[in-house]
Amino acid sequence: MSNSNSKQQSISYTADEYLQLENDAVTKSEFYKGEIFAMAGAGLQHNIIYNNLFGNLLNVCKGKSCTPFGSDYRLHIPQNSLYTYPNISIYCKQNIDDDTIGKPTVLIEILSNSTKHYDIGVKFELYRDIPTLKEYITIDSQSVHVTHNFVNEKKHWEIIELKHKEENLTITTLQHTLSLQTIYDTAFAVKESD
Repeated sequence: MSNSNSKQQSISYTADEYLQLENDAVTKSEFYKGEIFAMAGAGLQHNIIYNNLFGNLLNVCKGKSCTPFGSDYRLHIPQNSLYTYPNISIYCKQNIDDDTIGKPTVLIEILSNSTKHYDIGVKFELYRDIPTLKEYITIDSQSVHVTHNFVNEKKHWEIIELKHKEENLTITTLQHTLSLQTIYDTAFAVKESD
């Protein structure tokens, strides 16, 4: 796991112990191979980008078989033991568990300086163990940079990078295209203080 996620304790937990602690906790934590990692809070740009994107996805998914969820829904990947809270997950034609849902088609992470390397590296590697996952999108919160990873017709992962507000992101699962201008609208209008 990344050094950016601070360990709560150095003892080993079972998944059941983690879930019990998590149910009683005020803040969210990830769980991976017996360790619990506190999740960092989100900054101003992160929240603006999230609101822009999630609002757009809610409108697009109305009346369709796909549903977007925010970061309060926990994801469990049994293949590698990870419990985590993606920024946005989209589930299509799946049974959804009220507590821990595990068959997303699209996952979206909004990157911050403290989580960027983990989200594009180790976390993406762990996410690829999800059999239903078709698209993984990362959105930088400090600069205009969207990375769209997707499974092609040959079942291999491909990548498209977008770096200009005039460019468009197409979420194939939803057959929906939106501009980076929409995603980043007002995100950099107010400078966040450190």
